[in-house]
Amino acid sequence: MFETRIQRNSGGVVPRISQQPGFSLLEIMVVIVIMGLLIAVVAPNVLQNQDRAMVEKARADISVLEQALDMYKLDNHVYPTTNQGLQALIKRPDTGKQPKNYRSDGYIKRLPEDPWGTPYVYIQPGEHGPFDLYSTGADGEEGGEGLARDIVNWQE
Repeated sequence: MFETRIQRNSGGVVPRISQQPGFSLLEIMVVIVIMGLLIAVVAPNVLQNQDRAMVEKARADISVLEQALDMYKLDNHVYPTTNQGLQALIKRPDTGKQPKNYRSDGYIKRLPEDPWGTPYVYIQPGEHGPFDLYSTGADGEEGGEGLARDIVNWQE
């Protein structure tokens, strides 16, 4: 912004224009370029860490579900069937063989979804053990590579 100030001289009144302090367009552009470079360097690292965190959360969820399934088996001598599914860990199953020693408050409070918003897949009996429990990964489909790879209970 420019401001007109009147300064008195011996010869009369002379208008004087003074500048208010501020940033020039060049200074603003330099800051924007520096911020862009920082984002270009930092963003891929942050996003990569988020992807790793989602995979680790899926592994942790699978571990918790495995422990709950093992507790179910300890109490009832069998795992829930595929038809009863993981819901049997929350609510006493209505179908199939009825568990005789089912805990009144269930085995977990709520059934988690994988970090990508897809339900975990539970198959009993499993091909790789007493049961197979897995997430279909970022793509929501079986198989895949990278982030789309399935996260399973039978591999580390």
